[in-house]
Amino acid sequence: MYETGFDAYRQSEIQVRAATASPAVLVLMLLDGLLDELARAEGHLLARNYERKGNSIKKSMRILGALDASLDRSQGVELAENLHQLYAYCGRRLFKASVRNEAAGFGEVADLMRNIREGWEQVAARAA
Repeated sequence: MYETGFDAYRQSEIQVRAATASPAVLVLMLLDGLLDELARAEGHLLARNYERKGNSIKKSMRILGALDASLDRSQGVELAENLHQLYAYCGRRLFKASVRNEAAGFGEVADLMRNIREGWEQVAARAA
C-alpha cells in the first residue's frame, strides 16, 4: 500500500489535518494532493514508468471526483456548475494526455488547478 515508511507517516499526518480542517482547507488539501499527483504522473511519464504514471492518473481522477462531489450546488449554483464543468474537462484532458503520453496535458490541468487553488486560498483566509 505505502511505498515507504515516509509515505505511511505522511498519510497519517494528512488524516489528522483533515479531521480538524474547515471545508475550505479540505478543498485546499485535495487540490494540493492533485497537484502532487500530476507532478508525479509527469515524472513517471518522463521516466517511461507507465504503470506508475497510470496509478498517478488514477489517483488524480479520484481527487477530481472528490472535488466535484464536494460542490455545494445549493450555494452559488452558477459557480458550482462552472467548477463541475472544469473538473469534467480536466478529467477528459488527463485521460487524453495519459493515453497519448503527452506531458503537456498534465501541465495544462496543473495550471488550471493552481488558479482554482489561489481562489480557495482566499476563501480559506477569509473564513479563518
